[in-house]
Amino acid sequence: MLTELYISRIGFLASMIMLAVLSPSNRVDAQTCDDPVHLRFSMIPTQDIDRDQAYYDPILFLLSKNTGKKVEMIRPVRNYSSIINGLRENWIDIAFLGPVSYLLARDQGAIIEPFAALSRRAVGIQAAGSGYHSVLITRKGSAFTSIESLKGSTLALVDKASTSGFAIPQTVFPKETGISPLKDYFSRIILTGKHDLSIQAVIEGKADAAFVGSHVFMHAVAAGKVRLEDVNVLWSSPRLPDHPFVYRGSLCESIRQIVSETFLSADQTAEGRKFLENIGADRMIKAHDSDYDIIRAIAR
Repeated sequence: MLTELYISRIGFLASMIMLAVLSPSNRVDAQTCDDPVHLRFSMIPTQDIDRDQAYYDPILFLLSKNTGKKVEMIRPVRNYSSIINGLRENWIDIAFLGPVSYLLARDQGAIIEPFAALSRRAVGIQAAGSGYHSVLITRKGSAFTSIESLKGSTLALVDKASTSGFAIPQTVFPKETGISPLKDYFSRIILTGKHDLSIQAVIEGKADAAFVGSHVFMHAVAAGKVRLEDVNVLWSSPRLPDHPFVYRGSLCESIRQIVSETFLSADQTAEGRKFLENIGADRMIKAHDSDYDIIRAIAR
């Protein structure tokens, strides 16, 4: 199991400010490239681990067939930082990250590049295309039917490296609503570690409100864990750039090319289409580091 690397106590925003000066590319020279016997894949933890693994099995099978290498799923753990550490220490070769966790990984020295992102299907509160929203939810039937009613309540956030579950609530939400800082408006703030646990906390009354990703909420709906009519959506952020799939820049160019082509052509294969169906997407699109400049701007 990957060891965990905890984010500095100096604070999320302080560390994020450094992202503005990052170079747009941090690929290593091809002469020093890595050609591992096995490829190791992992992802930030957003929901049930077993379900996540089942969702990704088809594309990982296809990746193994195309590369001729065994592809090992490194099961995600509760803390985002372990995935960041795995990329930094070269324990993980390919990963699915959030926008903020991608930028934090680069800031902490991971030699990674984004190569693909999802183009999602429209369902419920999730719009079609590439992108998603941070949404503030409360339980239907509770006293919390407006942002004003939440003063002095308990708020669930996800993880300090979560975009929609932490960064956007701490930056964009206060700017749009005038509520700043969150710690003074809410009587208690808890970190759940995963979006589905934040949703569950609201439904079970362990938290009065939570910020979660629109796409993860709809995954929970599809899994039967919650119904759309069970919650109030009190706020939705502007559209955020979608989660990047990344690979280590030190992998040999031939491997990176096969990995990229496997994901970007997923809609043209049976296994790929099954994977896309599992995660509510139509296709994959090319991702670039510059796609996440908006997140860098938020940090500034």
